Amino acid sequence: MGEPETDRPSMRAFRIAYDGRGYWGFQRQPDVETIEDEFFEALRALGILDESARKPEGYAAAGRTDRGVSALAQTIGLRCPAWCTPRALNAELPGAIRAWASADVPSDFHATHDPELREYTYYLYAPEADRELLEAALDALSGTHDLRDLTPDERNTTRTLETDLEDNALLFVLRVRAGGFARELVRRLVALVRSVATGERPFSHVERVLAEERLDGGAGVGPAPAYPLVLTEVAYPDVEFAVDERAAASARAVFEQRRIEHATRARVAGMVADGIQ
Repeated sequence: MGEPETDRPSMRAFRIAYDGRGYWGFQRQPDVETIEDEFFEALRALGILDESARKPEGYAAAGRTDRGVSALAQTIGLRCPAWCTPRALNAELPGAIRAWASADVPSDFHATHDPELREYTYYLYAPEADRELLEAALDALSGTHDLRDLTPDERNTTRTLETDLEDNALLFVLRVRAGGFARELVRRLVALVRSVATGERPFSHVERVLAEERLDGGAGVGPAPAYPLVLTEVAYPDVEFAVDERAAASARAVFEQRRIEHATRARVAGMVADGIQ
């Protein structure tokens, strides 16, 4: 007799949401906790990944988010049995990491190389910023440019970006979309447009960043903080994800509780700050 259909491995993709603030990024690193470490431990607990194996068969992830960066739509592909569902993964994953949807994908699917679009969203607190300057700086960076001064990468730095901006209470919501992103690109882009919108640097500095001659020294652009950044979308051609309703409900409950906790902490901190005369 052959393997039961549910035990026979095939390529599947999973949508993963996580609060990245307690982790040193997505990708495994020596001696620190990462999202990938937790995912592999869950697979080992489920008997899908052998203790001696470095990674699962067919494994790849859509993005290597930095330390502190969160995700709504991180996408992981691997060969696994059909019974490996989002809710099965959630039974072994810590609460800060939740699987919530999945898709059957072709055998040659590669979560890193196949996306046609990725989207990052940054929640920027900058009450002193001029909205028109912020929007103008984003518009100037949209389109196809060599963005080598907005990343530590030395090659493959030309990207075609789409950007948009909206207001949300005290925050500016910046969305940046592209087929792929160089390291720290979104965080450095945010730092650049913020410095222009707050008057720290003139608008001409955006044009200088896009010029052929490289920046150096104090003229360079460092990254904005990581924790307000979220990987919000990864789109693949001809891949339809099915939401696992029980897993999604679990994920919503976890993150709703975190929202309540942080809103309460913000109120307490605000009361203390306001009370110091």
